Amino acid sequence: MLPFISEEIRERITNEALEDVSGWSKRMIHQIKENNPEVNSAIIEAANRTNFDPKAIALGAYLTYIMLEGADVSENAAIDELIG
Repeated sequence: MLPFISEEIRERITNEALEDVSGWSKRMIHQIKENNPEVNSAIIEAANRTNFDPKAIALGAYLTYIMLEGADVSENAAIDELIG
């Protein structure tokens, strides 16, 4: 089951990304490439093989990935707090 993306996480990540879309996307390419190269390759391949704007496709995928990552961290912290 995927972690729950709260409104707070969605707003924080979206605002951060839209502040400097180009710079944020470049940072995400490097971060995801390092942490999960298969996901990064899939994002780039999908973006390049569509009839849509590849940068927009990649941005959406990177936003989703980072929001899910943030939600996972948040849920794990909540569980650790309950247990610990």
